Amino acid sequence: MTVVKANGIDLAYDSFGDEANEALLLIAGLGTQMIRWTVPFCEALAARGYRVIRFDNRDTGCSTHFHHCPPPDFGALAAALMAGQRPDVPYTLYDMAADAIGLLDALAIDRAHVVGRSMGGMIAQITASEHPERVLSLTSIMSSTGNPMLPQAAPEVMALMMRPAPDPVSDEARFLAHRLAFARRIAGSGHGFDEGAHRLLILEETRRAYDPAGSARQIAAMAMAGDRRSRLATITAPTLVIHGTDDPIFLPACGRDTAASIPNADLMLIDGMGHDLPPALYHTLVEAFDRAARRSSSH
Repeated sequence: MTVVKANGIDLAYDSFGDEANEALLLIAGLGTQMIRWTVPFCEALAARGYRVIRFDNRDTGCSTHFHHCPPPDFGALAAALMAGQRPDVPYTLYDMAADAIGLLDALAIDRAHVVGRSMGGMIAQITASEHPERVLSLTSIMSSTGNPMLPQAAPEVMALMMRPAPDPVSDEARFLAHRLAFARRIAGSGHGFDEGAHRLLILEETRRAYDPAGSARQIAAMAMAGDRRSRLATITAPTLVIHGTDDPIFLPACGRDTAASIPNADLMLIDGMGHDLPPALYHTLVEAFDRAARRSSSH
């Protein structure tokens, strides 16, 4: 892992593969760290001839945390948005997209294939719409457009996601049970759930940096993003949209709407995939990323 200055903050990143190869930038989701893009997955992509870069978003992992900004008041934030106001938040998804561009600048990379999952998919979409000259191809996974007419996640799923976790220091067992229950709930039905692997990942993320306030600030950034379909319509990069049929957070309609909003986007619905990327799907996903990236060479 290396830390660089980018867009005025510190960003921690890892790089896999030959630095002379085309870059493929992986953007993580809400409150999760770059290690969710596992080493075997990154190495499989690098074996296809890419320089694969994963990084910690701001407020996660070993990148800059905005401890000087208090966690948002979600009630006040929702009320302001309902009233048509623009509440003040520490940063937006547009700032996080600028972080991704800043990382490419710091690494002297002119253009990259950009891949994002969940919130990271939104950041990847914004990167492609706001910085088209820097994006060779776009892959948006289990993400959405901000369209207010789309179906929402089930209340019990949202309750699980928003419920405060037990303290991992004073009660690690209850903390792990809490996190595993959520991970199991959002996993799809078709590709298995490896509780042991999830347990190790949760513990590794907690050891690297545990900051629930950072996740809350990222939620505020997502809330401020609004309906982005008019911006998505300007994307010119070859685009692949991947979505699971079992996703309980962003329902499949969200993937369809994303693909419909981006000109000439390809939609790949994966049966039994939920809101995660299980190892059983690594080969399928690497193949799909590679095909999407190669579209850019004939674009």
